[in-house]
Amino acid sequence: MRLTSSYRQILRELAYDTHGVITVADAREAGVPPVELRKLTARGALRRIGHGVYRMIEAPSSNLDEFAEAVALGGEEAVLADESVLAAYGLGQVNLRKIRVVTPRRVRSRLPDTVEIEQRKVPLWDSGYIEGIPAMGVESALLGSRGRIMTERLVDAARKAEQRGLLDSAAAARVIKELETS
Repeated sequence: MRLTSSYRQILRELAYDTHGVITVADAREAGVPPVELRKLTARGALRRIGHGVYRMIEAPSSNLDEFAEAVALGGEEAVLADESVLAAYGLGQVNLRKIRVVTPRRVRSRLPDTVEIEQRKVPLWDSGYIEGIPAMGVESALLGSRGRIMTERLVDAARKAEQRGLLDSAAAARVIKELETS
């Protein structure tokens, strides 16, 4: 049987790769039983964020922590979506009221007011990662943000995405054309 401190160390190391977010599934895969998460929460090493999702208090924080938490609350196939992708990349001068996450399955658990989960499937070819956080592609995020972000800001975001190598020139041109004609 492992000592609690060794479980804590395993979770601490895991947290460095997950923006401080620990899920029950990730902990189990790392060899930490779910009961240990509850014990470490009671001892103050973890903070419960939602059903099966915890934050390691000792993990360093970054500007992507809230995005990682929101996606973890969405479950296994959840991805960051639309204007939240743009905000995570720092594109389009986006002021989020809620972090938008999509998942193909229903999420019934209680969510923080800062998270909005929509039941929708993002094709595998249109998803990737933002520093380890599952997210939809920039092209789809730009087009999916229409109506919630001003067109001029989305066009500017598409140009910046191209400059930063997040979109190739053909995709940027395609997005800009579609934004300006809609």
